[in-house]
Amino acid sequence: MLKLQDVSKIYRTDEVETVALNAVNIEINAGEFVAIMGPSGCGKSTLLNIIGLLDETSSGRYEFMERDVTGLGERELGRIRKQNIGFIFQNFNLIDDLSVEENIELALLYHDVGSRRRKQRVAEVMDKVGIAHRARHMPGQLSGGQQQRVAVARAVVGNQALILADEPTGNLDSAHGQEVMDMLRMLNDEGTTIAMVTHSATHADYARRTINLFDGHVVTESLRAAC
Repeated sequence: MLKLQDVSKIYRTDEVETVALNAVNIEINAGEFVAIMGPSGCGKSTLLNIIGLLDETSSGRYEFMERDVTGLGERELGRIRKQNIGFIFQNFNLIDDLSVEENIELALLYHDVGSRRRKQRVAEVMDKVGIAHRARHMPGQLSGGQQQRVAVARAVVGNQALILADEPTGNLDSAHGQEVMDMLRMLNDEGTTIAMVTHSATHADYARRTINLFDGHVVTESLRAAC
């Protein structure tokens, strides 16, 4: 599905040069569940932003869906992103004055989907993630776990092939965190490719493969033993 070859990312100011990623080589195949781990500041979120076409590489090559996307313009990157990638964030990023179903449906407004089909698809994903009974509630009326369920539904409602999750359980207690991880595993079992940044070794065990970063380098990769 995607391949990074000697990808580096350097942030420069007038006085400081910061190397966030240094000659990273990563390949993620369709249907994988990959966890990305490492200490704070090691480049995990930068890597996820590059994979998600939210940030550009400073050097190297990035192939996504068998296409070299290095150096493409923002309009084309945006089109590829909307069609193929869903995002789940630590802070949920829901719109406070929209209901649950409206927050989820908003993701489909960027696709060529008619109103009737949008409503049907939103109902399907709300049911899948167990939030249908909260459809007309506002985000402020939900628990953190429920808000993240809405965020998961929003990420998958367009049938995106790749889900990128940046610390999806970071603001949740252990019980709600496990619920979110169970949902991600369910989506992966159904064929969705997932790349997840996490500090939790327990949650990384939900993935089939773990990539460990340190100071912008990939230092180790490990496969989880088959259950």
